[in-house]
Amino acid sequence: MDVRGRPGTSASFSFEGEGLSTDATSAARVREDLVTLVHRDSDVRGFSLGAARILRRAVPFEGICVLAMDPATLVPTAAVLENGPPATMHTRLAEKEFRGEDFLAFRSLSLSERHVATLSQATGGVLERSERHLEIMGPHGFGDELRAALVDGDVTWGGLCLMRGAGSEPFSPAHTRLVDAIRRLLAEGLRRAVLFNGDAPGTLDDEDVTGVVVLEADGSTAFADQAAAVWMDELGANGLVAPVVTAVAGQARVVAAGAAHDGRIARARVRTRSGRWLVVRASVLADAPDAQVAVTIEPARPHELAPLVADAYGLTQREREVTRLVALGLQTNAIAARMHLSSWTVQDHIKAIFDKVGVVTRGELVARVFFHQRAPRL
Repeated sequence: MDVRGRPGTSASFSFEGEGLSTDATSAARVREDLVTLVHRDSDVRGFSLGAARILRRAVPFEGICVLAMDPATLVPTAAVLENGPPATMHTRLAEKEFRGEDFLAFRSLSLSERHVATLSQATGGVLERSERHLEIMGPHGFGDELRAALVDGDVTWGGLCLMRGAGSEPFSPAHTRLVDAIRRLLAEGLRRAVLFNGDAPGTLDDEDVTGVVVLEADGSTAFADQAAAVWMDELGANGLVAPVVTAVAGQARVVAAGAAHDGRIARARVRTRSGRWLVVRASVLADAPDAQVAVTIEPARPHELAPLVADAYGLTQREREVTRLVALGLQTNAIAARMHLSSWTVQDHIKAIFDKVGVVTRGELVARVFFHQRAPRL
């Protein structure tokens, strides 16, 4: 997780493009530039900063945060933050986000019919109605926020927050419409950056070992075994607690407190800097508010990674079922009988699946979907 906040006030903000209106740069040009960016080979940080440069020409802002999320749990797995609140505030921000009780929580935006909104609009112009603004953003020199859940179809790949200084005008309805118009492109860019970029995974001596981390209520480490240290190094933690570990632990506390009423779980699938996929899970160890949280980190298994890969390739529910039956070794006639379809229809589905996934044989399909991180070594 790449976080670069600056603890200054709004007086220190100065950005190229400040003062431009949406009339100065057309939505068509923004879309055109984003399409080019989406199809470049970028990691999450590279894509996020590139998108920020393009977007700033049409929607001036003082700070930006782009989150990548596990689509199944909406737990953040990576973040790029520039000119946001200071690092000392990040834990409190995350706590409020996980509770989902404040205005424009990303989870709420993801489930809403409207995926893009501004804080000024949501609060009727009284930003102090938001706890996040009253306790954190406002005191650190921030004003309005423009937030978007980066949803493509039914899948949420991340979130976007644009921030303005306290002395700046609120975001306009035109700004909201423009971000909504490019929301799916931003989601597509994150999807590609998370899933399809980076080197093929190599081999670690401990690659099949589960690591365990125990966190205190303040997020500090009470215990971490050697395997956990190896995995967190793979996650780019630089000797600290990996942010995705902190995020999953925060989700576990929300679930344990009974504040999660939508079936969410404390789990995230995350890709390491070498291209390997891990699953991070957390459980609270007692009922007390200050209880420790145990977090496990282990390699993702095929059945855990396959739904994510299917989301990435845009497979429909029926195409997923056909893929599952292909993986079981069933031939076309057997799949047709199992799904009560004609053989011709099954063949059409398989062709569509091959086109989406970019393979030409059933063996390649199974390797790509069910053994995504090990496919280069098969």
